[in-house]
Amino acid sequence: MKVVIIEDEQLAQEKLGRYLIKYDPTIEILAKLPSVAESVKWFSNNGDQEVDVIFMDIQLTDGLSFEIFNLVKISKPIIFTTAYDEYAIDAFKVNSVDYLLKPVTFTALSQALSKLKSFQSALLPPEIVAKVSESFNQKKVKDRFLVRLGNHIHSVNTEDIALFFAEGRNVFLVTNQDKKYIIDYNLEDLTNLIADSMFFRVNRTFIININEIEDVSVYSNSRLKINPKAIKTDKEIIVSREKVADFKQWLEGN
Repeated sequence: MKVVIIEDEQLAQEKLGRYLIKYDPTIEILAKLPSVAESVKWFSNNGDQEVDVIFMDIQLTDGLSFEIFNLVKISKPIIFTTAYDEYAIDAFKVNSVDYLLKPVTFTALSQALSKLKSFQSALLPPEIVAKVSESFNQKKVKDRFLVRLGNHIHSVNTEDIALFFAEGRNVFLVTNQDKKYIIDYNLEDLTNLIADSMFFRVNRTFIININEIEDVSVYSNSRLKINPKAIKTDKEIIVSREKVADFKQWLEGN
């Protein structure tokens, strides 16, 4: 999916960009445009044929974004993002799919993109719908994750991650070298970003890499206990009772 963001607040631009990549790492952001003038210039030079959806703030530094439609032709879907609700009626006079009030949440953005998918399915020929659905539904696994250590940022290959775990409001990534980092994902998000063949969510707290499992022992109440290979944790890694059957099948493989 190719996206254009029209937004004059840099922090809002960056947040929206992060959410889009979090929703689908294959999304390509073609441009981030801060004003009516810059938007008109970009669409005049590039058109909108390569664009799948436009995220558009309404109040920009040099006027309302509705002025853009008077100066260039835009036929692609629009998802409006704004701090004001009084423009909702005007927004739906153009190619609006949704109207998101700031601060935009990841949940609201995900729902808007799901709505876009539904609209596209209703309008496209069946053979194209099949391809679009396949693209949306195909799981996009990440090859690596960005982590922060003080003022430094570097990436960790997904295959080098021993486990993820939640503690309070934080989610941690632990490498097979037993290095721990806080990451900006929850466990639900992570299950959609990592390979099912490599990782398994054993309970509400832990997602473990199959290569980090030393052995598995029977635990109380029909549960299982995982003994990790290299990492050290003061918490027992217990496979919850309702996940035991799926876990055994996962361990056995295809």
